[in-house]
Amino acid sequence: MDKTTLNVSGMTCGHCEKAVKNALMGVDGVASVVVSLSEGKAEVEYDASKAEVSKMKTAVEDQGYDVE
Repeated sequence: MDKTTLNVSGMTCGHCEKAVKNALMGVDGVASVVVSLSEGKAEVEYDASKAEVSKMKTAVEDQGYDVE
């Protein structure tokens, strides 16, 4: 399993954290997600043979958040 940290901006509440986590968990190959509202980050553990970071970014952006 590989790990990556996405810097997510635009999160303002617990609902935002959950929306980002659900979006990332919906990407095929993602095994686990920990989202920190206070740090503006999402730590993702994933199978690199199935998931691509670009797809993770798109999933979060589709929810209305920015990923750097």
